[in-house]
Amino acid sequence: MSKMVETNHPVDQMDRKILRALQLDASLSQRDLADKVGMSQSACWRRLKALRDSGVINGQTIRINPQRVGLGLTVFVMVRTKHHSSDWLRLFRQKISAIPNVIDFYRIAGEYDYMFKVMAKDMNDFDRVYQLIIAKVDLDAVTSYITMEAIADQKDLPI
Repeated sequence: MSKMVETNHPVDQMDRKILRALQLDASLSQRDLADKVGMSQSACWRRLKALRDSGVINGQTIRINPQRVGLGLTVFVMVRTKHHSSDWLRLFRQKISAIPNVIDFYRIAGEYDYMFKVMAKDMNDFDRVYQLIIAKVDLDAVTSYITMEAIADQKDLPI
């Protein structure tokens, strides 16, 4: 894995072609990627390295069907906090981030302060996660929204 270097890499149209191709299939070999975007293999490699080094590409993953691995319940949890000190915030972020079922975690504006996406096996499993969430730190309000259907989930970025 490339070491990330803080640089301001301007993303041009050719970089966008590379990124779109990789979003569709990150397992492409360098040769196949170069062919797909119409570049030489070495030029494509240099661009790919620059995209990684600058942090435009910050990893490579696969997409897993949650139902196929026993995680059929998706719940969005909204949290309003009582505290906003930096020490409390650090503890809160640390504790919630340590729960494996919390796969997305956002600080938001509006009626609530934070939103998590939780993947669970079923309601009993979610209740276990919920109990972990409320036991970790002092919270003002917690509301959960249970999904019925994923209409657009894990979409590619519109680049």
